[in-house]
Amino acid sequence: MPASEQGVSKERYTCIPRTLIFLTRGDSVLLLKGASTKRIWANKYNGVGGHVERGEDVLSSAKRELDEETGLSADLRLVGTLQVDVEPTMGICVYVFTGKCENGKPRPSAEGSLEWIPFDELDQYPLVEDVAILLERICNMDMSSPPFSARSFYDENDKLTVCFGE
Repeated sequence: MPASEQGVSKERYTCIPRTLIFLTRGDSVLLLKGASTKRIWANKYNGVGGHVERGEDVLSSAKRELDEETGLSADLRLVGTLQVDVEPTMGICVYVFTGKCENGKPRPSAEGSLEWIPFDELDQYPLVEDVAILLERICNMDMSSPPFSARSFYDENDKLTVCFGE
């Protein structure tokens, strides 16, 4: 369908696509501690990832971001999508991937420092707010589980809510 027939308008909800990758190694997950100079999530732990560039599909974007931010590679699997409400007519659509990486050392990144963190110690780290929620969901999935669908938003008290679709 050509662009003229897509029904695009500034009044409709639009999304910015991003990727988020959680690599695992044994009982640990690779997280990025955001550099202290970052505008958002400074000194907080998150998965790796970033924006999907024009002309990229989401899997290619995830592989590119993984290489750029870690120097590692893995077979990535889409485990879910997270719709983040930002404004009444704009949001972020996060494509969440996982993969196993049994060897290799992550290279330094300008984004921050990379650390393999044991799952049972995650509560001891300052995580980006939704990371623990997403990792708990992912850890309860197996290879036959369908990808999750979730939405996150802040309520009137600035409390993060993550709702998973049924």
